[in-house]
Amino acid sequence: MEIEWVDGFKIRISSDHDQVLISANREGLLSLAKQLASLADHTPGTHIHYDEYNSLEEGSTELIIEKTT
Repeated sequence: MEIEWVDGFKIRISSDHDQVLISANREGLLSLAKQLASLADHTPGTHIHYDEYNSLEEGSTELIIEKTT
């Protein structure tokens, strides 16, 4: 799956107890929207892994989004 990013994106994910917060600028939200739409067209089990080493702001919590049936 090809991951598309809008130039200038910023995304931070944090978690506190039972809550997850996704904070993003406009470009980050558009990037996530494109990626989720693309993921919807793939087979079950396909996933996107976000972490501070490939896409998120430093100190962010890792996030995996997976398509199910």
